[in-house]
Amino acid sequence: MKKTHLFFVVFLFFTPFPKAQNVDNYELGVGLRFQKTEQLYWENGIGADFTSDFLLHKKIHLKLSYATSRIGSAFLSNAIRQDNYVIGADWRFRSNKDFQIFAGLNTGFFHADMETAQFNVLPHNSMLFSLETGLFYKFKFPLATSLSVGYNLINGDGLTVPGSLFPVFYQLSVFYYIGKK
Repeated sequence: MKKTHLFFVVFLFFTPFPKAQNVDNYELGVGLRFQKTEQLYWENGIGADFTSDFLLHKKIHLKLSYATSRIGSAFLSNAIRQDNYVIGADWRFRSNKDFQIFAGLNTGFFHADMETAQFNVLPHNSMLFSLETGLFYKFKFPLATSLSVGYNLINGDGLTVPGSLFPVFYQLSVFYYIGKK
């Protein structure tokens, strides 16, 4: 079931590419994402960033990411294994400059793997909906980095939403542009 949902999200994210490759000037960056939840875990993973002239002259960026504590705080420890599947859109201010400011909305799916039967009564899954803002810098070579802070509007109470879904998070992302015209 999860693979079907993930496939659907990836399919929707990559749908604009055929048009972009034939007609428009586009940019596709893939890279690493390092996320720190305030007073909790490090969650690391991968991400993608896409924009094109047909997205308001590269002012809108579509993004997709997967971050997990499995290769963060839970690596070789007893921390809760958490997975974040996120899709979002950012508005870039100064989109024609190397240094940009952005603000965006994200949505997705959160899963906490408690790994022990005694915790089966606790919630493990939640939808994600967050606001994010930050700084983005595009280098002269095909590399870019961003620093951001975000706020999960749906956060954990331990009764209906997993208690380890904290509201505030910070991210550092590094993208390598593999598709750029």
